[in-house]
Amino acid sequence: MKEIKKIYLLTFLFLIGCNSNSKNNLSTADVNAQSKIEGKMNDQNKYEVATFGAGCFWCTEAVFQRLKGVVKVESGYSGGSVPNPSYEAVCTGKTGHAECSQITYDPKIISYKELLEVFWKTHDPTTLNRQGADAGTQYRSVIFYHNDEQKQLAEKYKNELESAQIWSDPIVTEISQLKNFYKAEDYHQNYYNQNGNKPYCSFVITPKIEKFKKVFAEKLKKE
Repeated sequence: MKEIKKIYLLTFLFLIGCNSNSKNNLSTADVNAQSKIEGKMNDQNKYEVATFGAGCFWCTEAVFQRLKGVVKVESGYSGGSVPNPSYEAVCTGKTGHAECSQITYDPKIISYKELLEVFWKTHDPTTLNRQGADAGTQYRSVIFYHNDEQKQLAEKYKNELESAQIWSDPIVTEISQLKNFYKAEDYHQNYYNQNGNKPYCSFVITPKIEKFKKVFAEKLKKE
């Protein structure tokens, strides 16, 4: 009887040991996987998001992609009443959406105030529903704020510019709360970088980029 109990005890201890070793082996892999997930989450948590409309989103995207501290720029639609609009629908001007760029950035490298400065200085905020030859409500100048701090900074900056009379015409930039952002079709993403030789890019975007580089040289990523 004692021998049987001894065998049961040894078997039990053996199973516990195996289970423990298995857990230890799994825990190493789990810890590594968890660390990667937590690392990505921490990276994402340290980033903030801004959304601007400044005419054609190909232009806006190309400008903000080149700033140090900007992690990602996505072209899309916001400010309208139609869910999940297509580019063709937005171009009719009947959806209420504006072409805009959603910018993910590291606030430790570049601030929202600095992004606003780039926004104001890289388009004409005095032309209603138009930027150059691009006309329609989808091309309006607009800041879609994500929180009260962004709203206050946008309004403060706009008021200061109006008081300084930088432009002879009044600023018509809309400042509205972001409600929805609909990412544009894939072929609109990273457009200038992939289509720099196309006529619109060569004649409209490239001159804007060259001017932008001169004004904000110290804020640019290394090429």
